[in-house]
Amino acid sequence: MNIVVCVKQVPGTNEVKMNEETNTIIREGMEAIINPFDTYAVEEGVRLKEQTDGKVTAISMGIPSVADLLKETIGLGVDEAVLLSDRTFAGADSLATSYALAKGIEKIGGVDLIICGKQATDGDTAQVGPSLAEKLGIPHTTYVKKIEEISEGYIRCERMTDDGYEVIEMTLPAVITVVKEINEPRLPSMKGMMRAKKAVVQVWTADDVGADKALCGLDGSPTQVVKTFVPVHNVNSEMIEGEPNEQAKRLADVLMSMQFETGN
Repeated sequence: MNIVVCVKQVPGTNEVKMNEETNTIIREGMEAIINPFDTYAVEEGVRLKEQTDGKVTAISMGIPSVADLLKETIGLGVDEAVLLSDRTFAGADSLATSYALAKGIEKIGGVDLIICGKQATDGDTAQVGPSLAEKLGIPHTTYVKKIEEISEGYIRCERMTDDGYEVIEMTLPAVITVVKEINEPRLPSMKGMMRAKKAVVQVWTADDVGADKALCGLDGSPTQVVKTFVPVHNVNSEMIEGEPNEQAKRLADVLMSMQFETGN
């Protein structure tokens, strides 16, 4: 079975900088990690590889340094890694991202199952997985908590819902997005780390995957971030001292004054 796992680089900190002209995250020089939800996708891909004697490939779109993160997935049991890196891809929204990934997966060829984390921690849209399936013209399901059965051309899995779960059956190839309840990601073994160190990540440009540049990056993004800012919270604190009855009276006076100020 030929499995592809989609991996994204996200900020490893809440203190991110934005490009004021493009309103996109400045990723150069930023501490970066694998999107936490994608680690569950990687683990599930490796487990399925071990069960089916298959192959798993990690794919990502990003700046050249993302290759180092992809090497980490090889240390966890992934066989090969592909990075889509081209200035043409810069500033992509979820639609343009899924288009680029779809072109990369088409170039890989013969893929049976594509696994994504349920969402990325820097965007939280949860749109790339479903959009990727639409671009490839294959079925998909989201929030998968368990794969019950998988065989040639068929998968049955449990999809988590607010009040339980649904059992979904699909033909393969297909796309699934997984939640953290699906497994417990492993740590890299010493052998895996040595293999990752020697690994060579394939880097493909827009031309390499035959992408229409009008559908990539900012040009191919119908949604644009108009403004991004960090909310400012001004909190005024007052310590009320004295005996309990004095504190209660003072608190009541403060609350009454606040009520009059707001007009409620």
